[in-house]
Amino acid sequence: MARETGRRGGGRAGAAARRGKATLQQMPWSIPVNIDRPIEPLSAEGVAAVHDGAMRILEEIGITFLNPEALQILKKAGCRVEGDLVRMDRDFVMEMVAKAPSSFTITPRNPDRALPVGGNHILFGNVSSPPNYWDVDLGKKVAGTREQCRNLLKLTQYFNCIHFAGGYPVEPVDIHASVRHLDVLYDKLTLCDKVMHAYSLGKERVEDVMEMVRIAGGLSEAEFEATPRMYTNINSTSPLKHDYPMIDGCLRLVRRGQAVVVTPFTLAGAMAPVTMAGAVAQSLAEALCAIALFQYVRPGTPCAIGTFTSNVDMKSGAPAFGTPEYMRATQMTGQMARFYGLPMRSSGVCAANVPDGQAMWETSNSLWAAVQSGTNMVYHAAGWLEGGLIASPEKFIMDCEVLQQIQRYMQPEICATGPDEIALDAIREVGNEGHFFGLQHTQDRYSTAFYQPFLSDWRNYEAWEAAGAVWTPERANKIYKDILAEFEAPPMEAAVHDELKDFVARRKSEGGAPTDF
Repeated sequence: MARETGRRGGGRAGAAARRGKATLQQMPWSIPVNIDRPIEPLSAEGVAAVHDGAMRILEEIGITFLNPEALQILKKAGCRVEGDLVRMDRDFVMEMVAKAPSSFTITPRNPDRALPVGGNHILFGNVSSPPNYWDVDLGKKVAGTREQCRNLLKLTQYFNCIHFAGGYPVEPVDIHASVRHLDVLYDKLTLCDKVMHAYSLGKERVEDVMEMVRIAGGLSEAEFEATPRMYTNINSTSPLKHDYPMIDGCLRLVRRGQAVVVTPFTLAGAMAPVTMAGAVAQSLAEALCAIALFQYVRPGTPCAIGTFTSNVDMKSGAPAFGTPEYMRATQMTGQMARFYGLPMRSSGVCAANVPDGQAMWETSNSLWAAVQSGTNMVYHAAGWLEGGLIASPEKFIMDCEVLQQIQRYMQPEICATGPDEIALDAIREVGNEGHFFGLQHTQDRYSTAFYQPFLSDWRNYEAWEAAGAVWTPERANKIYKDILAEFEAPPMEAAVHDELKDFVARRKSEGGAPTDF
């Protein structure tokens, strides 16, 4: 990869200059602010009931921690520990959770891409962790490769509506698991300048990623630990269990001041009660106990609570996403996150196997549920298929069209009510006859009045047919290829790049992370 010298990151102007105008005109980089009131399906009594349910799970039933260090810490904190089962009093849990900040900022190697997490901000991330890949040209599901992963990372960097780079956008199974994290993080840090993620899957992977993020940012140890520079997301092993490596990884990150998102994966009817209130209560219990642990270890550590509560297909047992139940569970969890004073993470997900109508209505349902719930971080916002088993570049492009529409929807000028917006003079000028097309009021605003899509085709059927009758996934495929053709990586100082390459080479020579194969 060619190296560039100069200021790291490039900034907004540099990014715009690199992207040019060849492929599409996208909205500029911005941090969306959710100006809507959240939907709150729970009454005050409902909030109290869900909270009491979560606390009784922690007090009476308990959570299994398969991490000896966590057990020692929680025992020292006064929790009741019997073997690997931990019960916590609600007063302890609430005292610890109260120490977590209600908002925090994560600053990547390009400070212009710093992300405020919490408040009314809503941030979108790329698809993360599918083992398989699908695109229009292949027309079938295949195991992920490094090249496919790199291409999806290029989309992650290219689109301004994608704010953070989550886990691997597709798992590159052509790289041995012992060194996969080194190659993918090298690719992420050189192809992207946005906020990075580390998988909490063993000591070596977490420590390596923290060091690579520190190197790429040109940071001293003290600078790295002074403020969040990256984050991890962990899932509990539902029902009511936390495994060894994820808690271990979080403890390592917490002790160095980095951010942690705790996201139980509770499927109602399978890994949680079939009722959504029961599934949400269980999810909250699984998340809050881990956040309490992390706050006890380092009070004030930045934490967010995640939700991945949905339902299964009761006919097959397969996960379902974007359902009415999923939407309500997300809204309910958002209401509870505000009750606890924690930022929240949800997801843009679907169960569809290809980027078709089902894929888009399920994803749109889940994305709008994120908006309605007051979510702060939206995982898997672009590119997700088959319940997280497939990543697709066409789906990525299609989702970004929806994300831009959501960002436009949030812009306060749409619902502004000043004299220019009420437009009485324009209405008076047109009166009872004529039209508004040629009016000066319209001419002054025609280029910015409405959202302009880069993927949607608004022509009538005859014009669409005459232009080749190209369906949406095929149009998305062309845009994807055009983006790859014009993509330029963000700049990185030559010395920093050399240090990063040397670190990767050294860790590979040492064997990377241990595996059992």
